[in-house]
Amino acid sequence: MNRIELLPAIDVTGGRAVRLSCGVVDDRSWADPAEVARSFEEAGARWVHLVDLDRAFGRGNNDELLARVMSQVNVAIQLSGGIVSRADMEAALGAGSDRVNIATQALDDLDAVRDAIDAFGPRVSVCLDVRGERLAARGTSREGGNVWEVLSALNEAGVARLVVTDVTRDGQMRGANLELLARVADATDACIVASGGVNSLADIAALRRLGIEGAIVGKALYQGAFTLSQALAVAGDEEHQ
Repeated sequence: MNRIELLPAIDVTGGRAVRLSCGVVDDRSWADPAEVARSFEEAGARWVHLVDLDRAFGRGNNDELLARVMSQVNVAIQLSGGIVSRADMEAALGAGSDRVNIATQALDDLDAVRDAIDAFGPRVSVCLDVRGERLAARGTSREGGNVWEVLSALNEAGVARLVVTDVTRDGQMRGANLELLARVADATDACIVASGGVNSLADIAALRRLGIEGAIVGKALYQGAFTLSQALAVAGDEEHQ
């Protein structure tokens, strides 16, 4: 069975790392994002999923801070949060991220997304934030197109990687939506990174059995449901066996 790549998440707003539940910041969850990133590196992470919540919600950005965080760790960075334009992507990649996530909101302009896929190839992932059968921006009630119609268009564009989130489970510790992930995996040749709801080591094992590339883990780590070292062992990381 193949190893699944784990990406511990750091959500940043106002220059601090926070925890989210369905897009809402949990109280008393503030921390230094650089310290959190270093702790993940020390625990053995190969990737960190770094999210600019302020950019995602259109209330400014943490660009300078996140560039400093990326320069202070020796792990690969997947940068996310409100990245919708070609300029956003170029800036994010230029700041030191290894991969950027194109926000679900960008799928309103599929031609622009196709251009980004052509320009950046596997260095861009496309986010599919899903509620039921529709795309949905996290933290809002806004809905987009039909998931399967959009996925078909992305397949035609040659998308290399998808970050798939059931927004009703994001930060809720309810377990990953395995059915949704399996359906997406059956409908695309792109690599898949699961996001939202991972709550246990058994959940990680189940995701690994699906054969997908990776999984973003957040609240379960912060709440102590498991350690990153334990999670990496279940994910098949030989250094943690």
